[in-house]
Amino acid sequence: MKSVGRKSVVDAAIAELREEIASGRWPVGAKIPSESVLAETLGVSRLSVREAVRALVHTGLLATRQGDGTYVTAADETSVALGRMLAEVADRDVEEVRQGLDLVAARLAARRRTEEDLESLRDIVRRRRLHFEAGELTQFVDADIEFHVGVARAGHNPLLLDLYTTFSGALRDTILADGMRTSSADAHQALLTAVEAADPVAAAAAAQAILDV
Repeated sequence: MKSVGRKSVVDAAIAELREEIASGRWPVGAKIPSESVLAETLGVSRLSVREAVRALVHTGLLATRQGDGTYVTAADETSVALGRMLAEVADRDVEEVRQGLDLVAARLAARRRTEEDLESLRDIVRRRRLHFEAGELTQFVDADIEFHVGVARAGHNPLLLDLYTTFSGALRDTILADGMRTSSADAHQALLTAVEAADPVAAAAAAQAILDV
């Protein structure tokens, strides 16, 4: 961040904070620096920082936890708006759109994945299987969501990743209700194998198999 000028101080501070979020320097889930640190970094008063933070809390990009600090809750306002819309639509609608995203993500991941992507996906599949074998439903679901987001990330399409990350929260309850299925575990391994083989057709077929379980 750079020091801001005297004109429209709060607006300039908002722009700087938003840039930290949009650039990924403050990722979703991260705790932002304290009010005093931000004031010193930006060269503005703590009151200006407080007003800037309050504005971004109102938009949904930040959330303040009493006695703990302020955290990033979304990468941009579009994600916030989509998340609010998802909270109001039927589960069936979410599931139908998710199916399309899964197939696109699988194909792109098979074409564009890097070795780093593959290492991450292998680790997630390993942890997912361990949680399955231990009967740890909550951890299993967390790993399941992490896997699908990881496949979307391996597609190296920022818009797709943003959409899938936003959808993942709405999918959590659905996955919890489905529970743990051996066939599902096998299908996820098949998707990983197809992505490793750089085979978009097989990857899409494996993704469809997961949806059909």
